Amino acid sequence: MANKRGKKYLEIAKLVEEGKLYDVKEALELVKKTRTAKFVETVEVALRLGVDPRHADQQVRGTVVLPHGTGKTVKILAITSGANIQKALEAGADYAGAEEYIEKIQQGWFDFDIVIATPDMMPKLGKLGRILGTKGLMPNPKSGTVTPDIATAVSEFKKGKLAFRVDKLGSIHAPIGKADFSDEAILENFTAFINEIIRLKPAASKGQYLRTVAVSLTMGPGVKMDPVLVVKNI
Repeated sequence: MANKRGKKYLEIAKLVEEGKLYDVKEALELVKKTRTAKFVETVEVALRLGVDPRHADQQVRGTVVLPHGTGKTVKILAITSGANIQKALEAGADYAGAEEYIEKIQQGWFDFDIVIATPDMMPKLGKLGRILGTKGLMPNPKSGTVTPDIATAVSEFKKGKLAFRVDKLGSIHAPIGKADFSDEAILENFTAFINEIIRLKPAASKGQYLRTVAVSLTMGPGVKMDPVLVVKNI
């Protein structure tokens, strides 16, 4: 079967030693050298955790404010009412309102990356549970997207607050910056992210918690880290 990878990718992939588990600093410096795209790629982290997400007491879900942001401009929809609409817009929300946006979403509109809602709007958002839930966009208090202080939430997500959750396979994928960030900025973002993952370790998780840790660029090969060194170096 022919290899569908491009020649440039295959050349770049040779930089990553097969089977090697790198330390944190080495991996983060190496991943920036694997640029192949004409656009500025995102630096992504992929984790596999020692949890069984089928059990409620082994869910890993939360938020973290990355010191240098993700480098991505996110579009925020604030579902709220009254004076909070203006507060959300002033804080940087791209859209803010109530029923009119709920109706638009029901009709297939998805021109946003994050939905933040005030608690009073959650009963109305219930009808969108299946639509937003399948896309991972349903507001949730644990991810900081359901809050009475909508202005602060909007501002934090605009500055680079990151929401994450474990998937059904026990994995978490998250952006931690851009390929043109400095080595120090990527390291500080990675450290903040991993620290929060470790802090959220469920009591019910047995054995090794960080099973695999890898970083990659959007179009590049994965660079695997030694999970033991990740914990030790953080």
